[in-house]
Amino acid sequence: MATPNIVNVATINAKNAAGAITTSRAVVVDVAAEKIAKINTILIANIDGTNAADVTIEVSIDNGSNYVAIAKTISIPADATLSFLENPIYLDETDHLAVTASAASDLTYFVSYEEITD
Repeated sequence: MATPNIVNVATINAKNAAGAITTSRAVVVDVAAEKIAKINTILIANIDGTNAADVTIEVSIDNGSNYVAIAKTISIPADATLSFLENPIYLDETDHLAVTASAASDLTYFVSYEEITD
């Protein structure tokens, strides 16, 4: 497995991932071998009309062995949505993007990304 060359790209496919966030770490983007994911947007919405909830967003660059927080226990107010990227980030093959919430079923995620194949 070699890092794909994004200078000579064969395909770029638009992708989205969405769902509810639980109190257990959940991988929302798992980059396949021979591909790269360009993460363009990470939105977290609090669908609870009363209580704030915290979100942690993490990246693993070693196929899930270790995670590094890119947002740690950020409070999302009730009925609010926060955007978490000012600039796109790239995930290499077998990298993961994961989310965890402080309260189950209070938060949802939406991730928009491009899957790039060389």
